[in-house]
Amino acid sequence: MSAYALAHLRPSAEPHEEVFQYMERIQATLDPFGGRFVVHGAPVEVREGEWPGGLVIIEFPSIEQAREWYDSPAYQEILHLRADHIPGDLVLVDGVEPDHDSAAMAAAMRAAANR
Repeated sequence: MSAYALAHLRPSAEPHEEVFQYMERIQATLDPFGGRFVVHGAPVEVREGEWPGGLVIIEFPSIEQAREWYDSPAYQEILHLRADHIPGDLVLVDGVEPDHDSAAMAAAMRAAANR
């Protein structure tokens, strides 16, 4: 099952040289873990609430590979290049199976709540 790294980043107005270095080097840290960008720098269209900043989504073959990427020495070596200049939040999350059914999920949750 695919898993994702989602980053909500709030960049400053001025790009920093270290951020460019991070961008140039991150793909090499993703490759050994099967990571690929799904969303990277596209404009965010806010329909509900607020979303200051941008969104990055990286897909991995599994949550284990996402964790291994984030904890890898190669990624940890470059992380500060972004984090020192662009504040943000990053989460790792499992995706859903191809046959995911939200109605069945609601029924299971309702049954559990009524126990």
